[in-house]
Amino acid sequence: MSDSGFEESAVRLLPWAGPEGKPCYVIGDGTGRVSRLADETERVQLGMAGDLLGHAAELLAERGLSHGELHFLARCLAESLRDVSRVAESRGARLAE
Repeated sequence: MSDSGFEESAVRLLPWAGPEGKPCYVIGDGTGRVSRLADETERVQLGMAGDLLGHAAELLAERGLSHGELHFLARCLAESLRDVSRVAESRGARLAE
């Protein structure tokens, strides 16, 4: 608790972007509905990233991929990396508090 008698609040980067790709944040103690939704979203994003890496390894081992398939795979990997990077940034900031 702070000197004012209120719980300390922290700013958390959320694992999704707002309009125009701008970062979204929540202020709170980490126990609210938005924080719980963010926790679940992070779990899903990290799980999907792991699944995508496995799928990418299988596809790349085939060596018969078309340009379009490689392009699609690269786009999916880039999106996943963006999500995982945002999760890492958010969690790293919370560790520093």
